[in-house]
Amino acid sequence: MSTQARGLNNFISDLRNAKSKEEESNRVEVELAKIRKKFNPGDAKLAADGSNPSLSSYQRKKYVWKLVYIHVLGYEVDFGHAEVLALVRSKKYNEKSVGYVALSLLLRGSDPVMVTIVSAMKKDLTMAPATSGKKKKGVIKNDAVQCLALCSLANISGLELIQAMHVEVQHVLVSKTSTEQVKKKSALCLLRLTRTSPNLLSGREFAPHIGQLLQDKHLGVLTSLMSLLNGLASQHAVDYESLIPHVVHILSLLVMKKQCAREYLYYRTPSPWLQIKLLKFLQLYPNAVEGHDIGMEASGYVSQLINVVSKILMETDVSDSINKSNADHAVLFEAVNLIVAWGTTCPIAMREGAMNLLGKFISVREPNIRYLGLMTMAKLAQIEGSVEGAKKHQATVLVSLKDADISVRRRALDLLFVICDTDNAERIVDELVAHLVVADASIREEMVLKIAILAEKYATDLRWYVDTILKLISISGDYVSDSIWHRVVQIVTNHPQGDLQGYAAATLFVAVSPHRCHETTVSVAAYVLGEFGFLIAERPGMSGEEQFHVLHQHWFNVDTKTRAILISTYAKLANLYEECRPLVAPIFARSKNSSDVEVQQRCAEYASMREAFSPEAVEDLLREMPPFEDKRRSALELRLLETEGEDSAAVTKASMPSEVEQQRALQSAQMLSNPPLEEEDEEEEEEEE
Repeated sequence: MSTQARGLNNFISDLRNAKSKEEESNRVEVELAKIRKKFNPGDAKLAADGSNPSLSSYQRKKYVWKLVYIHVLGYEVDFGHAEVLALVRSKKYNEKSVGYVALSLLLRGSDPVMVTIVSAMKKDLTMAPATSGKKKKGVIKNDAVQCLALCSLANISGLELIQAMHVEVQHVLVSKTSTEQVKKKSALCLLRLTRTSPNLLSGREFAPHIGQLLQDKHLGVLTSLMSLLNGLASQHAVDYESLIPHVVHILSLLVMKKQCAREYLYYRTPSPWLQIKLLKFLQLYPNAVEGHDIGMEASGYVSQLINVVSKILMETDVSDSINKSNADHAVLFEAVNLIVAWGTTCPIAMREGAMNLLGKFISVREPNIRYLGLMTMAKLAQIEGSVEGAKKHQATVLVSLKDADISVRRRALDLLFVICDTDNAERIVDELVAHLVVADASIREEMVLKIAILAEKYATDLRWYVDTILKLISISGDYVSDSIWHRVVQIVTNHPQGDLQGYAAATLFVAVSPHRCHETTVSVAAYVLGEFGFLIAERPGMSGEEQFHVLHQHWFNVDTKTRAILISTYAKLANLYEECRPLVAPIFARSKNSSDVEVQQRCAEYASMREAFSPEAVEDLLREMPPFEDKRRSALELRLLETEGEDSAAVTKASMPSEVEQQRALQSAQMLSNPPLEEEDEEEEEEEE
């Protein structure tokens, strides 16, 4: 080969020995000019397809290989297509192989010249099988040519080419004369075509053909076919539901009877890749075992499937061989994912067995198994009735929060989020807050967001929720986003029942009293004291003037965004307390010339408000804000959805309202429909007395 491609080797050596990018580019330009001249000499007559008939086979292959290498280096190659097509049409295998490789790399399905190659590719795909006998020199086996055409078609994958060739690919796949190698290639090629054009096949018409192919004994063919079937069923699951018995039968042969060719045994595990694909297909049909139990002796694929999954759960264990352990656990976790897909239709005993097995895996030393165990347990715990089994491993999960691997810590955090409920919320949240002190910066923002969501969802006493958010701000204030403290304000405003608003005002007054505190604390305190500070004004040391001094000591330490909130609070304090007006007026006067437009506008409007409106109108403008609108999803849940995606176990858990939240919503609705009249009744009774 080196003797035949000496010119190609010399060219590659020249490029590798280039001392600069400029030198390499110059060498490539010289070679491209030389190749262009060879392909299209001015004094030679070209063939009908545009190729140069005077080129020998060696020259054509050499120049095309050079174009391929130049293209791989990143240079643009916009000529030589006719020579590539000439190689594809050749009857010699060594020329066809070069032609198909170049066709896959240098051309695209949208290129106009692709129309001229369709007939040649169809001819290669539909070649009659080679008859037995002595092969002539230069004659090739037909399956090799078919494989070349299939690989090239899958790589090019243009819409026009797909429409012209997909029928031939289907015929090759279902043909009884196709070899195993061709069937594997055609299945994968058809998968690539259906990804580009999803409505290429009619599922109801094609499903019986796949059913016939699933009876093939060759595991390589079955593995490729299952890749195709998973791709098709993920788009149109109903059309392929009739193939479930075939899939269960294959899975049973591998798991129960260990029927597997020697070359497909991986550390004594029968074809784990095929088992995984079979289990993935079954996950698309969550109602497959509805109404059945493990102990039933009825025949049928459902009972067979339950026995297979049960055996996978019972026999999988940690092995001394890492490779065998990885293969076995890959199959196991897919089996557990199948149980998760079944949900409440899965037998309870099987769910409990899977949870106990995962509890063993989350405590092993191997980080990959621990990671998968935590992730899968989080999915399993979402099934109704399974969270109690996951709670038994809460201590182990808390230990995983201190793991050296950041990905394991994230999965442990997700699992704690999923298993949290009203019974254990305070303990889990307190543990997470305590761990937040030593947590890495890379996970702090995620922890703060999830702690805030849990504290809100399961707070039976909203005063505990306020205290928890203040702890988050004091520990990791830089990671507390605006949406978190905005949510505190919304909850305090929307729940006037009890002493929550007075408690929040008093707590924030104490939190903001030190000269040094986080700016987020100042923002929350400014808003809450401006709205509900009057509830604590009669308490010792918490008068309106004291509230002003406590807030204003932070004026020069906060940014303009927080100053804008402070200005609104000052206006409300000045409206309620006469003693605050001479303190607020100089601030408004100085800040009218602020460089920040928001601060400047607020000061100017508040300063001129009393001159422009009557006292009653000013009172009405500066009264406390009305309750906020309750949305289906809070800003925190939307933030979690944005960061983790719809498939996350934490997102699914956050979107489900807890019993505490439902009770709160009911109380709020009752208060809106029946506003309290207790204070008015008490006043009337005092007048009568």
